[in-house]
Amino acid sequence: MSATIDKPAVQSETEDDGCPECLMGNLNWLLTQAHYALASELAAAFEPLGISPRDHAVLGAAMTGGHTQKQLAELVGLDKTTMVATLDELEAAGLARRVASVTDRRAHVVEVTPEGRKTVAAAGKVAKRVQANVLGALGEEVGTEFLDALCILVRDRLAEPAACKSIRRREPRASAV
Repeated sequence: MSATIDKPAVQSETEDDGCPECLMGNLNWLLTQAHYALASELAAAFEPLGISPRDHAVLGAAMTGGHTQKQLAELVGLDKTTMVATLDELEAAGLARRVASVTDRRAHVVEVTPEGRKTVAAAGKVAKRVQANVLGALGEEVGTEFLDALCILVRDRLAEPAACKSIRRREPRASAV
């Protein structure tokens, strides 16, 4: 037996808060709206630090080990062109540098500079504050459960994008070994 959730009576095509009723059960639309709003809030919060949420993700991932540009792109979920442009900007800002790999002379390993490490630490505090504020709107227990549930979806059911021609935002992530 499955539980049902009663929907409020629809008074118009949109709810009082402007959300179209016909899309309120659409997971893709809801996640897209939430992503856009959160990404813009985080971008605004990072502006004083001179980085973007993408920069923060790349720098943070680069700090986890000696990753090549290609490995880093796969880890963060960026296409090669976007990764090159991002690293160019991070190098110009003095936050990262590309050094020759000791194992593959054709590859470059991304290193985070001391200034980059300071920026990542500051951005991490900002990101935690923004995330806590956003998840706090759900209440502590629900916010934690929501984050845990999203992690499960991203690691399991939604770990790999479906093959299709119409949507192609980024290269697929490398399979976990």
